[in-house]
Amino acid sequence: MQVLRVLHGHDLDNSHSLETYRAQGGYGALAKALSELQPAQVTDEVYWSGLRGRGGAGFSTGQKWRFVPADAPGERYVVVNADEGEPGTFKDRYIMERLPHRMLEGILLTCYAIGARTAFIYLRGELDLARGRIIDAIDEARAAGFVGENVLGTGFTVDVRLYTGAGAYICGEETSLLNSLEGLRAEPRLKPPFPAQAGLYGAPTVVNNVETLANVPLIVERGAAWYREVGVCNPAVDAVGRGAGPPPGAGPDSAGTRVFCVSGRVNRPGIYEVPLGTRLSDLLELCGGMRPGLNLRAVIPGGSSAPMLGPEHFDVPLDFQSVADAGSMLGSGAVIYLDDRTCLVNAAINLTAFYHHESCGKCTPCREGSGWVLKVLRRIESGKGTRADLQLVRHVCDGIKGKCFCPLGESIPMPIMSAFDLYPEEWEHHVDKGTCMLPAEGN
Repeated sequence: MQVLRVLHGHDLDNSHSLETYRAQGGYGALAKALSELQPAQVTDEVYWSGLRGRGGAGFSTGQKWRFVPADAPGERYVVVNADEGEPGTFKDRYIMERLPHRMLEGILLTCYAIGARTAFIYLRGELDLARGRIIDAIDEARAAGFVGENVLGTGFTVDVRLYTGAGAYICGEETSLLNSLEGLRAEPRLKPPFPAQAGLYGAPTVVNNVETLANVPLIVERGAAWYREVGVCNPAVDAVGRGAGPPPGAGPDSAGTRVFCVSGRVNRPGIYEVPLGTRLSDLLELCGGMRPGLNLRAVIPGGSSAPMLGPEHFDVPLDFQSVADAGSMLGSGAVIYLDDRTCLVNAAINLTAFYHHESCGKCTPCREGSGWVLKVLRRIESGKGTRADLQLVRHVCDGIKGKCFCPLGESIPMPIMSAFDLYPEEWEHHVDKGTCMLPAEGN
């Protein structure tokens, strides 16, 4: 079943307005933090909640904030990664369109926690409705005294600026995003140093995803213990209390809910917020199951960069550790259900073409390998491939995996090799018979 936390109030009329958001208790967490909590206490609350990044890596949010040096002189920044562009992923767009103030309140709390006076929202250029809603939200918040000088009379000063990118997928990688913000070519930086030490303009910077930040007001308002009432939480963390035991937000610890964007030939595709640990099959049932006459064949559980899962994992719990143990990842939260009339060779070609087009070209395995493997895949699909080409695909993928400068290149082999390993007979049919083994609509 759905548990609406991040999406609470999304279905109200004018849910994007300040009036509606405040009627639901909006900006109460900011008022609480500024009047009752020190910045370090806000960071601690987020840390002990176990909140993990919702953009892909699943890293502990509170730990990332703690990496910012407390005694660093000069400016520090908060940067919002709103450059959502991975195939199958549209949850951040929905949050920005329907609940921009929840994201904005999370931004302000993050600024307060790390001592930043300026935040930048890096928005994907095609998201025009989200752009308008964010601009309106910033203007409303500034007029109400939540943004600007002396917020709520507490002496806290913060500015929030919107930057619209040009729709390059590489900017979803945080250091490429920072380069773009600085007016440089959008290419990944060598790490270390990490952004928390030297990020935007060389200053300590926290980069967080939209959904991640939308969780922060809930944690500050209601506390870490409340946040951990749902999800798959490591009992060892809860048993020992704060300051001892294993850290939250790592390994088997998956607290809270997750906003999943579901696509594929299901009866009710769309946005669903469920507790982490909800089974993949239960999420499918929530979506009304597969369309009549179709059977589930494979699932991409975390966006196009996540390896496909086969029938033996259709009941896997959707939490960070369980999906990793199954050989994939939660990634961007995009669940794509693939039916038995979808040609996996064709699906692999579509995804590879995307990554080839979006490669920034900085490293050879990504730049050259993606184009090479795409040519071979198209040869196989067209009926002109050979058995040697199947081995060549694996060879090229092995030459890409683990050898790229950033995660974009590392994503290229994932859909290809997982599709090959799940259904090798389909690939062999393409080269042996020169055609797809599925019905015509699968090609």
